[in-house]
Amino acid sequence: MNSAVEANRATLAAFGLVDRDGEEDTRADAGTPSVAYNREDWVTERTVDRPEHITVGDHVAFTKTISQDDVAVFAEASGDTNRLHLDPEFAEDTRFGRNIAHGTLVSGLISAALARLPGLTIYLSQDVEFTGPVDIGDRLTATVEIVEDLGNNRYLLSTDVHKEDGKQIIEGEAVVLIDDVPE
Repeated sequence: MNSAVEANRATLAAFGLVDRDGEEDTRADAGTPSVAYNREDWVTERTVDRPEHITVGDHVAFTKTISQDDVAVFAEASGDTNRLHLDPEFAEDTRFGRNIAHGTLVSGLISAALARLPGLTIYLSQDVEFTGPVDIGDRLTATVEIVEDLGNNRYLLSTDVHKEDGKQIIEGEAVVLIDDVPE
């Protein structure tokens, strides 16, 4: 059991989410009921701070740069070792002419934005349409907006990922359940 805990701490530390002693990263927004860790190079904006205040029109935006390390770690974690993402010589002969980030890695930024809603957000469904490739080094922003209160703490959200220049990469919608954060 101790080795599993230590392995989890090492993984979180490698991603900069906890310090080397396993303590929570103190850079996270203190005093707000979000369950997400943060890093210095990530940016979060949100219009609501408490689950009981969530209403139609509230939104959260999460911004980060997609790095070569992100692509490599995602390939290892997911098993998606498509050469388009990992092999520059192979990718050179594709329609893109270069390595691009995994679509599922990029859509994961939507999940990152959802994790920054107040409360404990649970995915129920997600519909995405990819509208363009993402290059390694692109700075992306995922935005989720409450578009309908479905009742029983369930919400329909619009989901969007776009590049710094405003070019949309993903559009879609999600249904989530937002529970209170456990004590």
